[in-house]
Amino acid sequence: MSSDSPDLAGYAATDGLTYNPNEAKFWDEDALEKEIVRSFELCHSCRLCFRYCRSFPTLFAAVDEADDVRKISKTTRERIVDECFQCKLCYTQCPYTEAEGHEFKLDFPRLLMRIKAVERRKSGIPLRDKMLADPDALGKVACKMPRLSNWANHFAPHRLMMEKLGGIHRRKLLPSFEAPTFESWFRTHSQGAANDQDDDQCDVVLFATCFVNYNRPSIGKAAVEVLAKNSCRVHCPEVNCCGMPALDQGDIETAKKKAATNVHALLPYVERGMVIAVINPTCSMMMKKEYSALLDIPAEPALAAAAEKVAAATMDISEFLVDLRKQGVFKEDFKSTPDGVVAYHAPCHLRTQNIGFRGRDLMRRIPGLRPRLVAECCGHNGTWAMKTRFFENAMKNGQKAFDGMQGADAALWTTDCPLAAIQFEQACGKKALHPIEVLARAYREDGFDRKTGDL
Repeated sequence: MSSDSPDLAGYAATDGLTYNPNEAKFWDEDALEKEIVRSFELCHSCRLCFRYCRSFPTLFAAVDEADDVRKISKTTRERIVDECFQCKLCYTQCPYTEAEGHEFKLDFPRLLMRIKAVERRKSGIPLRDKMLADPDALGKVACKMPRLSNWANHFAPHRLMMEKLGGIHRRKLLPSFEAPTFESWFRTHSQGAANDQDDDQCDVVLFATCFVNYNRPSIGKAAVEVLAKNSCRVHCPEVNCCGMPALDQGDIETAKKKAATNVHALLPYVERGMVIAVINPTCSMMMKKEYSALLDIPAEPALAAAAEKVAAATMDISEFLVDLRKQGVFKEDFKSTPDGVVAYHAPCHLRTQNIGFRGRDLMRRIPGLRPRLVAECCGHNGTWAMKTRFFENAMKNGQKAFDGMQGADAALWTTDCPLAAIQFEQACGKKALHPIEVLARAYREDGFDRKTGDL
């Protein structure tokens, strides 16, 4: 469709348009209503995104039945918002976005996020969602007693209680907690390696993410190993969760606090010319795309400028390593290989960044390794798949990804997203490595078992 079409003449942005929570009209219900009507009508007329999340079929059916967006019931609107899990793939396909230079400036995921945020400010955030919004608080407690925490996560009566009180589905596979955390390990490791540095090394900040810190330190350790192998001096300042879990719950204030803390911690390194290499695509997307809006506070112009600088310096870790290869300094003296087809899953939040499949490209440099791409949504999407009311839908949404990974007929599975790895283990009983773990193993003599492609 073209914006010159008569059918689209009434879909121009209204004076209620904003995706910036620091603007007063973001919270104005009348302003929001104008944008809901405008955006829902535009999406209904286009229908390009029918194949993504259930929000679109629900919206289209509701408009068809009511024959007027304004007549859609509140319950149905709430369902449309709930069924969106912020994969953001619709935004990458939409022809009416600001990224495409279109005057409609449509951003369906951010609109639904705004609807949720306005409702949560009015009615309050349930305690269970507050808990999910802050993985740092949970991780710090759980990692003090990891054995007990992990036992509880597998103890049926406790899972029933979690379902009733916390809204976490009793069958949802939950990640294990580990001690020491990655941050604790790195402090010890960096002190031991302090004398093993030279002036030819480049400096890089590793943003390990809260999941790696509390649940999968092995990914962070592999990242440090690979970066050190490629002459990088690694810095890990004290940071917190990127803030995306809070944003998913409509908790804008917590997301802003998380973002501001990270920006203050990272800015000194950015001003020294360092890149921020991020392990989880959700976190790098958050830092690149959301921090600037969250921290665009008129009374704090310095913070807004800092957020822009941090966003500009942020890269996915595989993206950073590919840049090193372009500079001719990426090491390819691999000593072992899985030697065969490797299933590679490209997460949604990596694809929304339009940076290519850099983890796959790096693994291709390993002799004998043949990545097979699966570019389908796994259905996990942050905390969404954990919730009782969405668990079944999450498994359905991920079916194409499950089928693709199994259809690759590969002994070794990989994904850039640690949460996608949990989803694959849940659905298929198969563990998946991060590409950075595959690289770390390939640099070692005994990295892989030739029969299984794994250790």
